[in-house]
Amino acid sequence: MLFMPIVVLFYEENGLGMADVLLLKGIYSVAIVVFEIPSGYFADTWGRKNTLIIGSILGTLGFVTYSVSGAFMGFLAAELMLGVGQSFISGSDSALLYDSLLQEGKEKDYVKMEGRVMSVGNFAETLAAVAGGLLAEISLRTPFVVQIFVAALAIPAALTLMEPISENKRKGSFREVLQIVRTSMFTNKLLKQAIFFSSIIGTATLTFAWFIQPYLEGLGLSPSRIGFVWAALNLTVAVVTLYAYRIEKRLGRNLTIVAIAVFISVGYIAVGLMESLWAIAFMFLFYSVRGVATPVLKDYINRLTTSDVRATVLSVRSFIIRFLFAILGPFLGWYSDKFSLQNALILAGIVFLILSAYTIVLLRVAEIKNTQ
Repeated sequence: MLFMPIVVLFYEENGLGMADVLLLKGIYSVAIVVFEIPSGYFADTWGRKNTLIIGSILGTLGFVTYSVSGAFMGFLAAELMLGVGQSFISGSDSALLYDSLLQEGKEKDYVKMEGRVMSVGNFAETLAAVAGGLLAEISLRTPFVVQIFVAALAIPAALTLMEPISENKRKGSFREVLQIVRTSMFTNKLLKQAIFFSSIIGTATLTFAWFIQPYLEGLGLSPSRIGFVWAALNLTVAVVTLYAYRIEKRLGRNLTIVAIAVFISVGYIAVGLMESLWAIAFMFLFYSVRGVATPVLKDYINRLTTSDVRATVLSVRSFIIRFLFAILGPFLGWYSDKFSLQNALILAGIVFLILSAYTIVLLRVAEIKNTQ
């Protein structure tokens, strides 16, 4: 993710405002929405390895397109390729991990292992943030050019993966896809609420990331300094996520879920109320909670589903995240341009607090009914 610390600055250099930036990201999310559930089902029927290979190839092509584009339409083409590519990856990777552990009777280690995967990724992004910020001193396009070679490494990496043995291989039909979605979203109430809560938190963390760069730029930080802050934030996630399973064990699942909802919303509102470098402290709080939320909430969903539909169910989660972001992202971008970035952050914090609190109540009700 060499480009991530400066991507908003790159857009601004090419004449885009925050409304344009979040519209692009909204379209990216729509591309994921369209392919998310079908790609998850392809993973369950054709194999997780095959879908990860396809996603890696599309991701590489997306960055090739970015590196030669200089206007909205070129960026749009790149986002569509990246969006479809990401839809093939999301869900398939976590399903492959969980079922690999399940095959060895180690599924209880999923939170720990997902935490390690996430930690390694964030350590890598920490280094990439520093490198990307320094590369941006050459030009804001340079990180995108170098990113092509980094993205291409995912292709041989995917080719080396091994599929766990599945006794319940899906034959594949559109009707079956609809049945899985129906079970996830309507029939299984507990799974439904777990997916919705995880999706709301996922949308919140995704949206927050796009406000950090313009916020820090408004405080007068240079691209290289923004890169160092971004690196530190990702390093925080990398460290905290290693201990996510211990935090959940100490607090218990219910208290962990409530804490995630509260601190995510507090992070938004606190940063929105401040306009100084002190706000960075609340960014670190936000990213610490993110380090706990992702592995814990994915594990919750995995425990409520079965191997033969796991990738599809996880793709339903990603589908909802991207669907919500496709609606909220462009709106918050417009609101930021129309009023202020601080007001947009406060509004987002209030919205996510209301949505998560409501879903927690429904989740608790579903848990009680499930035990009766």
